[in-house]
Amino acid sequence: MPRIAQSPDDLLALPEVLKISGLEFMQRILDGTNPGPPIGETMGYGLHAVENGRVVFRGAPQFNVTNPLGTVHGGWYGTLLDSAMACAVMTKVQQGSVYTTLEFKINILRAIPLGTQIDCVGVIDHVGRSTGVAHGEIRGVEDNKLYATGSTTCIVMKLA
Repeated sequence: MPRIAQSPDDLLALPEVLKISGLEFMQRILDGTNPGPPIGETMGYGLHAVENGRVVFRGAPQFNVTNPLGTVHGGWYGTLLDSAMACAVMTKVQQGSVYTTLEFKINILRAIPLGTQIDCVGVIDHVGRSTGVAHGEIRGVEDNKLYATGSTTCIVMKLA
């Protein structure tokens, strides 16, 4: 079961990150060997599944992520899709390299009712020596409704 970092000291140091592949890095967060970042806890979602080229986050938006109209804030959709798509890219990053998001785009198709459990799936389209491209979608776990889609471009940097 994933665990969450409570301070910067809990996160894996960069020299340790560079010793393992991106897939192993993500699998270690999923199995609780290494802690995950606190953003998921803050936003109400967590890492649910990791495969080579594919990552799933699961969560349910609550009142604390609403806009002034009481609906789920667009930033919640964006943060969740960025997490899933970028982490999918990470699963293809080779040992000695890291990545970060360069840009992402989302399309919100319909409002997610508060408390609705969703899966956000990120899938890679291409990961090369210096660039990773992925797409993602948010769907209801129970109703399978498509709530939002996204795409991202990440930079891959060889550091070791």
